[in-house]
Amino acid sequence: MIPPLNAAVSALHAFGQKLGVTAGNIANVNTDGYKKYRAILQEGQNGEVEVVAQRVEAGIPIDHLEEDEPPALKASNVALEEEFPELITSIYGFKANLKTLKAQNEILGSLLDTVA
Repeated sequence: MIPPLNAAVSALHAFGQKLGVTAGNIANVNTDGYKKYRAILQEGQNGEVEVVAQRVEAGIPIDHLEEDEPPALKASNVALEEEFPELITSIYGFKANLKTLKAQNEILGSLLDTVA
């Protein structure tokens, strides 16, 4: 594969994975005991984009009515005000790489038209 195309395709895949991580966090916002994940984009081999999902352990304890019992669960540590900006940046990153692929497709098509 042509190197710029390879980078754009791997970035599309990475932003798709990041969208999946964010969607999972949003879906579990009210799930007690759920710990959110953060998708971190890193440069991989040959300029490809890799995703590393890290679990965030901080949480808020759930209060119990009985004084004898310790809190067994913690509330979900997902904050929607943090997740929606992640969602928006993932969508725009996906769109930007898709436009890169379309532009490269047009350039290659024009090049082939001139050769033929």
